[in-house]
Amino acid sequence: MAKYLLLKHYRGAPASVNDVPMDRWSPEEISAHVQYMNDFAARLEETGEFVDSRALAPEGAWVRYDGEGRPPVTDGPFAETKDLIAGWMIIDVGSHERAVELAGELSAAPGAGGKPIHEWLEVRPFYTEQPTITE
Repeated sequence: MAKYLLLKHYRGAPASVNDVPMDRWSPEEISAHVQYMNDFAARLEETGEFVDSRALAPEGAWVRYDGEGRPPVTDGPFAETKDLIAGWMIIDVGSHERAVELAGELSAAPGAGGKPIHEWLEVRPFYTEQPTITE
């Protein structure tokens, strides 16, 4: 099994088919979208392929170390809006092909008008531990 991170972006990926921003969806459309995501995760829990998922707010800050005894710098540079991550899901699957298959299915979550979004998702594998070499 290999772990993959499925990333949903607020902006930055190619436009989805149903490209209406979520802030213009009705409460019912948002509820349907969230329910689809929850049902998808529940189904993957049953197969042992679900690890975790979270939605993220668009607010955030960049932070960096600024030297010994100094507070971290938190005022930039800021990411452009297109770089913000809307949420993520971690899956544990048998192959890259299965990760792509599940990302394609997750891409069909409903959006405006109850129609599938067909959004682009970023699929990223986690590094695996390197084998230990003993002499």
